Amino acid sequence: MKKQTSKIHINKFVFIFGLLLFCVIIGRVIQLNISSTINGINLKEFAKNRNTTKETLYATRGTIYDKNEEILAETVDSYTVIAYLDSSRSKNSSKPKHVVDKRETAKKIAPLINMTEERVYELLDQKGLYQVELGPGGRGLTELQKEAIEKLNLPGIDFIASNKRYYPNLDFASYILGYVTTNDEGNTVGEMGIESKFNDKLNGINGSVTYQQDASGYRLVNVPEIRIEKEDGYDIYLTIDSNVQLMTERALNREFQDSGAEWAIFVVAEAKTGKIIASATKPSFDPNKKNIENYLNPLISTSFEPGSTMKTYTYMATMEKGNYDGNATYMSGSMELSNYVIRDWNRWGWGEITYDYGYTQSSNIGVANLVQHYITGDELAAYFEKLGFGKKTGIELQGEVNGQIEFKYDIEIANASFGQGIRTTPIQHIQALTSIANNGYLLKPTIVEKIVNPNTGEVIYQAKKQKGKKVASEKTVNHIKDLMDLVVNGNGTGSDFHLDGYDIIGKTGTAEVYNDQTGEYYSSYVHSIRSFAGMYPKNDPKYIFYVAFKDLPTSLRMSNAVKSLIQDLEAYYNLTNVRTNTKNNYNIENYLNKNIDEVKNILNVNGIGYEVIGDGNKIINQYPSSGSLVNGKLLLFTNGNMTENNLGGLSSKSINNYCKMVNIPCNIKGNGYVSNYSYQKDESGKINLINIELDQKYKDVIGNNN
Repeated sequence: MKKQTSKIHINKFVFIFGLLLFCVIIGRVIQLNISSTINGINLKEFAKNRNTTKETLYATRGTIYDKNEEILAETVDSYTVIAYLDSSRSKNSSKPKHVVDKRETAKKIAPLINMTEERVYELLDQKGLYQVELGPGGRGLTELQKEAIEKLNLPGIDFIASNKRYYPNLDFASYILGYVTTNDEGNTVGEMGIESKFNDKLNGINGSVTYQQDASGYRLVNVPEIRIEKEDGYDIYLTIDSNVQLMTERALNREFQDSGAEWAIFVVAEAKTGKIIASATKPSFDPNKKNIENYLNPLISTSFEPGSTMKTYTYMATMEKGNYDGNATYMSGSMELSNYVIRDWNRWGWGEITYDYGYTQSSNIGVANLVQHYITGDELAAYFEKLGFGKKTGIELQGEVNGQIEFKYDIEIANASFGQGIRTTPIQHIQALTSIANNGYLLKPTIVEKIVNPNTGEVIYQAKKQKGKKVASEKTVNHIKDLMDLVVNGNGTGSDFHLDGYDIIGKTGTAEVYNDQTGEYYSSYVHSIRSFAGMYPKNDPKYIFYVAFKDLPTSLRMSNAVKSLIQDLEAYYNLTNVRTNTKNNYNIENYLNKNIDEVKNILNVNGIGYEVIGDGNKIINQYPSSGSLVNGKLLLFTNGNMTENNLGGLSSKSINNYCKMVNIPCNIKGNGYVSNYSYQKDESGKINLINIELDQKYKDVIGNNN
């Protein structure tokens, strides 16, 4: 049987229609692939709107605290004022949502954002804008400022929320804290100080949230999100004590104002740990305003010739070699070395004196002789380096410099021995002083107490006292402390720093300043850097400090700053070193030509001790002079006949001034405080000689008139 084959007949019209439809579809696909816009719709933007959206969750920058957990720097909410100008925003609303009365709005809001009414009105009166920022005064507002503006109930006024770095104490330890800026990506970047050194730890790690949104930009519901939580920055606790910092800032600022000085620095550390508890600098700046004149932190980033404070370490180097004899003598005044003439600061010297006495008088010739006859230049350089000069201390601050300790020729060695021709930083002096305060052991200075992860509470870093290397024997330390004591409490160059009842010890320094234009040093002492490296109290030092002023005419202001701070520290920490019969610090007035009874009443009210010299009724001389700080007896010399006085406990400086006042020869033995005294009289009963014995320790004394 023959098999039949079936045929499928396709209508040619159907075929042609199908072919055309296929071609249209292919053409449309090609068009979609090669064209960026279809039917007026930007396909890339459309795809973006339909795509996954990722938002950044910004980490909160860590807080900086002091040792008592007082906030020094924090991130706070911040607001920017905006004004809606387009009336379309109020469409279909029962209340206006745009600025209606521009003049009234400007009048009310201008005082709250520190802008003129006219400037605010100019911003509000712009045409064709939907909204406008009221800047610059309307940016960076606090929560309180925002609330004050909200209470005005002004239509069309709104706020954009953000955050900012805030320093609640304003001009306070500014060079230690630093400040922050915002980079092009909107990230916070620390500049200077702790903000810079620990920028990565303070910034934390940003998180993110990823989700889907529709073509209109609305988030799609019931669609899972991918969320990575942010990790806020670490909190940093400093060794700074805000109370001591405030005392130091106040003491320095009081003496810096109207002093004519170019700059000043005052740094205080715990003697037994090396922890910095205060560092004040003038001029300074407010990190909130960034009104900065100098971007270098004088504590670590400015090196300068230190002057005679280096004599302490030249003496220590000689003592450590074992051939120092403090009673050996030399001729002071001047000496010729390598065709140069070196002179003492007073140019003529003190005649033939001992090396111990030379230290108290800050004799250049004394240390120049030491490096000529007792130690070599290499030994001096090695000891300076052993104390940490010429290299960074490693303190946790950005921008520390090395300084410079290099000398080769005899004249360079001699200059270096008294702090000329070399460069050091204040923080290096603090480090070197720790060796004297800790029986010869050098401690590394530190300013960070701990670092804490606020997300977990974990302490990721805790400062520990690190007992450094031994750089001096106890014999050397005790001897140099005795000499530093004589500088202040004997008849040394630091007598301005003496304060009755407080055994402050230290070494003064006055360094010449190099003139870059002339290639020589300034000849005037006005153009100099005056400094004082000291500690308190002597026998068991609790605090070490370094203070320096550039272009200060005399050291009196500097000494007043030190004495004021030491008294504040005594009161704050309730130390027991002060003698019980001393009174609070008192700013002396001018009592000359005043009635003695009137002045006595004033002093009694203020609890100030005094000694009246003579039996007159008018005051013709006084010590200390007006404007000085006194803690102890005020000497009042009257216009009457000479009388015997209770001299017990007076300091050597006070007793020297007493002898000048009464114009009677005084036979003074020893250093420190009056431990014994007697009046010698002629046949008529007139006092013609006063015998006085001084002792390093204070004693309550009643005069022996035998």
